[in-house]
Amino acid sequence: MEKILEILEGCCPGVDFETETALIDNGILESLDIVMIVGELSDEFGIEITVDDLTAENFNSAEAIFNLVNKLKEEE
Repeated sequence: MEKILEILEGCCPGVDFETETALIDNGILESLDIVMIVGELSDEFGIEITVDDLTAENFNSAEAIFNLVNKLKEEE
């Protein structure tokens, strides 16, 4: 989780990613942010995030991103 928080804070400094639960719904993360985050997650964790994974449900919070990363790591 710590590495995911580092990636998120590097993308969007000043956001409280530990408590925010509506990153997409509230417009905190925009499409270019998501592209950057997906690239960083793919590089860091050796996972492939597909178009089907790019949902608000998977990116609304750091915890949701953490869960997505773990799910994808298990599938590899």
